[in-house]
Amino acid sequence: MTATTGQPLRVVVADDQALVRTGFRLILESEGIEVVAEAEDGEQAIAAVRRTRPDVVLMDIRMPGLDGLEATRRILSDTVDDPPRVIMLTTFDLDQYVYAAMAAGASGFLLKDVTPEHLAAAVRLVRSGDALLAPAITRRLVERFARPDASAAALHRELGALTPRELEVMGLLARGLSNAELAARLQLSEATVKTHVARILGKLGLRDRAQVVVAAYETGLVSVGSGPAA
Repeated sequence: MTATTGQPLRVVVADDQALVRTGFRLILESEGIEVVAEAEDGEQAIAAVRRTRPDVVLMDIRMPGLDGLEATRRILSDTVDDPPRVIMLTTFDLDQYVYAAMAAGASGFLLKDVTPEHLAAAVRLVRSGDALLAPAITRRLVERFARPDASAAALHRELGALTPRELEVMGLLARGLSNAELAARLQLSEATVKTHVARILGKLGLRDRAQVVVAAYETGLVSVGSGPAA
């Protein structure tokens, strides 16, 4: 589903409010991003993804019938080689369902009152996998709802495959540092930081930085209440 050079990003917008869907469509299309389908509930979202194979799905959490959380789980577990990136839409940032969606594989979240510029930039960023959306808020979200999880034991064992530097990068990433901040903190180039992040994703079988943050807390690599990186 990766957009090729010269082709616009392809997006599905799923929200039970027609006004929200229309507004997002107008914003994205004005930025050269193609909205290939709209959906008003989770079942329609799943069908639209299977039909159109988008790059990104903007998914409302709270919809009638099948909600966005279950729709996200089904979309990301579908038997496709390259599932879309899913951005959750919510009306308030510290929403336990946003955390559950991230744990299920969503790549980040946006508040519905997002500015047009941020919306378009977020879609591009999350598709590239290069940045976690709203890292400071995401960190607070994870700290509020994440707890070390026995089911993460297998992943915890996989941490042994990481080098000391990769563990350091993972811990700092989980505290909300951007690539540029990681590079400055560790006195590395941004290219080297990206290489470390890519290796972490590959060794742990994770899709993106959002899942790295969740994994860092659930395995106990970073403890709840440990505070932001100084």
